[in-house]
Amino acid sequence: MTSKIINTDLNFNAIRITFFEKYTSFILPVILIFADYIALLVGEGVAFFLRDSIVPLFLSNFEMPDIYVYIVIPLIFLFFLHFDRMHIRRMPFWQMTEKLFKASTYAVLSIIVIMYFAGVTKEVSRIFIFLLWVFSFSSLAIVRYSLKKILNKLGLFQLPVILIGAGKTAELLLASFHQDAGLGYKVVGVIEDNPSASIKTRFPIIGTFVNAEDAIKRSGVKNVIIAAPGIGREKLLNLIHRLQPHVRKIAFVPDLFGVPVSSMELETLFNEKTVLLKVRNNLANIYNRLFKYSFDFLSSLVGFIVILPLVVLLVALIYIDSPGPVIFRHIRVGKDGKSFPCYKFRTMVPNAQDVLRSYLEANPEAREEWQRDFKLKKDPRITRVGCFLRKTSLDELPQVLNVLRGEMSLVGPRPIIREEVLRYGDYIHDYYMVRPGITGMWQVGGRNDIDYSERVKIDSWYVRNWSIWLDLVLLMKTVQVVLARKGAY
Repeated sequence: MTSKIINTDLNFNAIRITFFEKYTSFILPVILIFADYIALLVGEGVAFFLRDSIVPLFLSNFEMPDIYVYIVIPLIFLFFLHFDRMHIRRMPFWQMTEKLFKASTYAVLSIIVIMYFAGVTKEVSRIFIFLLWVFSFSSLAIVRYSLKKILNKLGLFQLPVILIGAGKTAELLLASFHQDAGLGYKVVGVIEDNPSASIKTRFPIIGTFVNAEDAIKRSGVKNVIIAAPGIGREKLLNLIHRLQPHVRKIAFVPDLFGVPVSSMELETLFNEKTVLLKVRNNLANIYNRLFKYSFDFLSSLVGFIVILPLVVLLVALIYIDSPGPVIFRHIRVGKDGKSFPCYKFRTMVPNAQDVLRSYLEANPEAREEWQRDFKLKKDPRITRVGCFLRKTSLDELPQVLNVLRGEMSLVGPRPIIREEVLRYGDYIHDYYMVRPGITGMWQVGGRNDIDYSERVKIDSWYVRNWSIWLDLVLLMKTVQVVLARKGAY
C-alpha cells in the first residue's frame, strides 16, 4: 500500500491518502458489481431450493436454461442497479435499500416480459418468480450492508473528503458518516476559521475560508462538503465558484432545516439560472392515507393472531405480580385533537396516583423532572413485571387493539395527553394530521433519552416527511432498538 503525505501552512498533522482511498471511485464500483452478482446467484439459489423443496409435492419441478441463471437474470438486475447509479453513488443505507427494492421490482417485471417473448414462460414457475423477487432483493441488501460494514471497519475504499465548516452542522454530518454503513465518507481535513477544540483534535485543519482553494489544491482531495448553512448566499456562491475548478464534486448543506425534504423535487430553470424546489404533502393524498390505514389494519390483525399466546402469558404474570386490572386505559389525544382510550398493559401499582403524589412531595428533584418530561427514570409506581414490560416495550402490545379500532397507527407521533398540547405550540397542527403511533421516530432516535422539545420536532418532521417506505424503515429500526433496550425506562 502506498501513501501520499501533503502538508499545508496551517496543517500541523499531515493528510494521509492511501492508495485505496485515492482510487476508490474506480475500484469500489467493480467490487460492488461483483458482490451484487454473487448476491443475485444466492437469491436465485434460495428461490430454486424453496420452490422445489418446500412447496406442495404435486407441483412439478422445473428447469431453467443456464444462460438465464448465470447471465440473463443477473444482467437484467445489474442493468437496473447501474441505471440508478447504485454502483457509483454513496447514500444512507436505508435510502440504498429503497433503491434496491425498486430496482429488484423493475428487474423482475422485465424478466417476465423477456421470458414471455422468448417463449419460456410456460416452463417457469410463477412461485419461483415471486421467490426470486423476494430473495434477490434480500440478498442484495444483506450483501451490500455486510460488505460496507466490513470495508468501513477495515478502513478500505473510503471516499476522502474535505469538510468546510466545523460547527453543529458538521458535527451532525460526522455522526452520520460514522453511524451509516452506506456512506463510506472519510474526512481527511477541515477548512474553518475558528475550529472547535474537538474538531482540532480529530482532524487536521488545512486552511480557512479565505485560502480555501489553495488548501484544496495542495491537499489533492477531489471531493468537498460545505457544512456551513449560515454563511449566506453570496459567500456560498463565491466559495463554490472558487473551488469548482479544483474538485470533482462539491456537496453543501442548504439552510432547509425543518423543511420536508424527503418528498422534495428539483427543477432547473435555465433562463433564470436558478432552481425550483417542490415539496409535496404526501398525507394530503387520499390514496396514501387509505394505503397507510389498510397496511396498519391488516398488519395489526395478523400480528394480533401471532402474539395472542404471548398476550395470555403476560396477562397471567401481571395479575400474579400485582392483582388488579390487567389493561390500563389512559386517555390520549389523537388525530384532529380527538381523545381516545390508549390501551397498555398495567405496569404500575393500582394506587399509582397516590404513590406519585407522595413521592413528588418528598423529592423536589423528581418533581422538577416530572414537570419537565412527564416521566421519571426512577418511578416508584412501577411493579417488577411492569419494569420488564417497559424495558422490552411489551407493555404497548394492547395498542394493537387501538390500531384495529382506527384510533392509532403502527407508526406515528408519540401519543400525548391533553396537558401536553400547549407544549407543542404551533407544531400541534402537524400532530393532529395523523393518528399517533405504537412506534415512531422518537423511539428509534433514542426514546426517553431525548428531551421534550426535541421529541416535538421529531414528531413534526415525521408528519412532514411521511412515506410508506419511512414507516417500513421505522418498523425495522424499532425492532433493533427494542432488542438493544436503548433509552427505555
